[in-house]
Amino acid sequence: MLLVIDIGNTNTSLGVFDGENLVAHWRLTTARARTVDEWGVHTRNLFALAGLDFKSIDAIAIASVVPPVNFTLKRMAEDYFHLTPLFIDHTIDTGVPILYQPPSDVGADRIVDAVAAIHKYGAPCIVVDFGTATTFDAINATGEYLGGVITPGITISSDALFERAAKLPRVEIKRPQKVIGSATVEAMQSGLYYGYVGLVDGILQRMIDELGGAPRVIATGGLAALIAKGSGFIETVDETLTLEGLRLVYERTK
Repeated sequence: MLLVIDIGNTNTSLGVFDGENLVAHWRLTTARARTVDEWGVHTRNLFALAGLDFKSIDAIAIASVVPPVNFTLKRMAEDYFHLTPLFIDHTIDTGVPILYQPPSDVGADRIVDAVAAIHKYGAPCIVVDFGTATTFDAINATGEYLGGVITPGITISSDALFERAAKLPRVEIKRPQKVIGSATVEAMQSGLYYGYVGLVDGILQRMIDELGGAPRVIATGGLAALIAKGSGFIETVDETLTLEGLRLVYERTK
């Protein structure tokens, strides 16, 4: 079986594939100070809860946008699984030409998202990944990765509002039933949610106009389902898209 790990700035997602089937997946906080043994114990506990055996893993693929964690995860793979992990980057032949310049600037998560989106939904398409930053990635009709847009994530926007405005509280990010808030918390939630949906849809409209045709819009990431409810352009929410992309890239390298 294959263990895939997507290391983001805020969260780390892990998944176990038996062939093409995702048999288990989890989400952890990305703690940069976590030691090799802490990663190993956390992973072992997750496996135990899912009834999985460490010994069943015969390969590990990792996409990381947090370089300080890479060495720790490499050591964890070696010490606990006795395997050398495959780290995904722009040098690996994924089958998707990268036109972004320089290619080394493209995050591993964006690469595997593009691979999975083309495989599952076809091209042209746009992938919106809601993470610490929200990324919009454009793939043209011939399956080439063109580039995209990077914006602050909605949580960053919420945190900035709380930290910079002395009288405004920290609020839950949710979809209000109405835009006009009748109290401060409601007004903030409305501004965060509908303001962010407006940002997302505004960018998507312009990207669709530039791409031409009728690109399919796929969303992934922690808040994808929530934002998609208010969006007029997001057609599909695929919460395991990045994990699927890791599997596809690994299988291509075998």
